[in-house]
Amino acid sequence: MNKRHLLRTTLAFAAGAALACSVQAQQWKPTKPINLIVPWAAGGSTDQVTRVTAAELEKVLGQKIVIVNQPGASGSIGTKGVWDAPRDGYTWAAGAAQDLGVYQALGMLDVPAKDWHLFLSVANVPVVGAHAGGPYQSMPQLLEAMRAKPGQIKVSTGGVASSSFNAVELIAKGAGVTYRHVPYDGGNPAVISTVSGETDITTQLAVEQADHIRAKRIRPLAAVSDKALELEGFGTIEPITKTLPNLKVATNYFGIFIPKGVPPDVVATITKIWNENIKTSEAVKKYAVSRGALFQPVAGDDAQKAAAPAIAANAWLMHDSGKTKVSPDTVGIPKP
Repeated sequence: MNKRHLLRTTLAFAAGAALACSVQAQQWKPTKPINLIVPWAAGGSTDQVTRVTAAELEKVLGQKIVIVNQPGASGSIGTKGVWDAPRDGYTWAAGAAQDLGVYQALGMLDVPAKDWHLFLSVANVPVVGAHAGGPYQSMPQLLEAMRAKPGQIKVSTGGVASSSFNAVELIAKGAGVTYRHVPYDGGNPAVISTVSGETDITTQLAVEQADHIRAKRIRPLAAVSDKALELEGFGTIEPITKTLPNLKVATNYFGIFIPKGVPPDVVATITKIWNENIKTSEAVKKYAVSRGALFQPVAGDDAQKAAAPAIAANAWLMHDSGKTKVSPDTVGIPKP
């Protein structure tokens, strides 16, 4: 056998082995239940979409996915628990990519978003919602009141680094106003506080406020977006840019996060399911349409690219507000 033939044989063998590994990597079959940690309270935006998505994954994997709610420290406690768990592919996290990306700058979890496999399902839009029995009828009226009573109007959020906190900080910075922050361990209790009148305003996501808006328990003043939001059973919620035209709002993606370092067949299998099943899931799509979210499943490198703008915007907003422990650029997040 001459050297050229030997080289061809070797390359063919290597290619065949790689193909065999690739095929094998698509065939992960979990042999026990998977723990999926939702680092927020039950009933909130992360909890809602995670339960719908997990049910779809169970159909393909043939194994139970156990949802465990572990709220605390703006989602970082539950997320850290996933990061510290054995890398066997049986412990996953859920949440908003922009929250995951800012933990390092906040000093909550020294792990960048790039060290996770991202599987994104929907993009969520925060809504400025007012207590239905309160005086605020429009976004301009609310901002006028905030200027007249600096630091007095109570705004509920899911805590520092949450999507809702990011939204109200963005508005406050853009409008030059201050407010009284009232944090909760998750979106659902934050919304309930505004329904009850314990707080004046919430900036939680549309998916968390949808039922209360339809029932007229919360009055939506604006969608924190550059486009109007259509909410099934209610109608149109005007964009915040109608009141603050210079405000720049990045798309906020939610999904499932698996730490890098798990077996390759786990990642390959979930990626395949995401591209073939979640992207065509009528259940996840129906959830998004009915709750005022955007159905936009994406995985792999595309997911990292999709999440990057919101991660950068969130990290630098937190930094400019004095909330970070280190400058985002020192942990690989360039200023947008």
